Amino acid sequence: MRKAVIFFFFGLSGTILLTGLGIWQLQRLNWKENLLQEIESKISGKPQPLPQQLERAKNRYLPVVVNGSFLPGELHVLVSIKRVGAGYRIIAPFQTSDGRRIMIDRGFVPVSEKNAERQMNTTKITGNLHWPNEIDRFIPDTDYASNIWFARDVDSMASELETLPVLLIARSLTDKGVTPVPVDMSGIPNNHFEYAMTWFSLAAIWGIMSVFAFRHRSIAIKG
Repeated sequence: MRKAVIFFFFGLSGTILLTGLGIWQLQRLNWKENLLQEIESKISGKPQPLPQQLERAKNRYLPVVVNGSFLPGELHVLVSIKRVGAGYRIIAPFQTSDGRRIMIDRGFVPVSEKNAERQMNTTKITGNLHWPNEIDRFIPDTDYASNIWFARDVDSMASELETLPVLLIARSLTDKGVTPVPVDMSGIPNNHFEYAMTWFSLAAIWGIMSVFAFRHRSIAIKG
């Protein structure tokens, strides 16, 4: 009888634990949805001048407008656009009207336009500040000889282009041959509902199996 009681509490504890993990994921879902709403509101806000003091955590996604001109040189980040195919993001140095050198993600070009000439005139650019987190151990090393990057590594790119480690993702057109790829919500995952359903499913399976196993053991003891 003592073993049966221990077995029962073991099954009950597992069911409670798995259910608790599902509830925790629903709480995380609520937190993530609120965070996404905040980010979306920030992305679509009214553009403002580039702040004098820039902080990554505070200014990420901040909509800004800058005046200035492009400088010689650019970096090419290999990407693939859905329903379009492979190509490159064009990262170019830009000197603002107040003398600061930052980087502009001008947008996407097909592979065939990698080395095409771009417009370098004085211009006004609207976009969002961003410090993408695209570096992990699976990303290949940069091919400096061919000027092919596999991620937007802001610090490394800034060192290469001799700019501040500041990247502005353009949402206004900077060249007729470059398609802007503005900051949006598509790159921010929100899988907490799926995780919650997985934990709840496991809790149900654990509970059902525990009931059947307990009943089978009880019948065996009575027999």
